[in-house]
Amino acid sequence: MKLSTGRVPDEPEINLVSLIDVVFCIIIFLVVTTTFDQRSALKLVLPTSQANSDIDPGEPLTVLVDADGRFFVGNNEVLKRDVASLKDAIAQVAGTDRDRPVVLRADARTPHQAVITAMDALGQVGFKKISIATTPEAKP
Repeated sequence: MKLSTGRVPDEPEINLVSLIDVVFCIIIFLVVTTTFDQRSALKLVLPTSQANSDIDPGEPLTVLVDADGRFFVGNNEVLKRDVASLKDAIAQVAGTDRDRPVVLRADARTPHQAVITAMDALGQVGFKKISIATTPEAKP
C-alpha cells in the first residue's frame, strides 16, 4: 500500500549558470590569446641577402607578390595581373603621397616578370623609394 504525503517529488535539474560561466571564460581566453597577424595570411619565402638595410621611419606602402605571381597592395588583392590594374590599385591605396617609402615583398619562387611588373608599375605611378624585402642569410 502506497501512502501519499502530499509532496510532489523533486525533479532533477541541471544548473546552467556555471556551465555558461565556463563557456564565457573559454571564449574570452580564446579572443584574448588569438593573434591577428597580417603576414601569416600569405606564406612568402623571401630571398636571402647579406646586406643590412636601413628602413625609413613611417608607414611604408607594402606591395606583395606571391609565388604564383599574384599582386597584393596593402591588404587588397589586385585581380588582374597587368600593369594598368596594378597602377590603379597602388594609386588608390597610396593617395597623393609619392614620397612614401615602398617595400616590395616578393616570394623567392616568384617569376621574375612579376617582380619587374610591380617595379614598373611603382615607377610609372611616381614612387622613387622602393626597397625589396629579404631575409638575412643563414650562417653555417
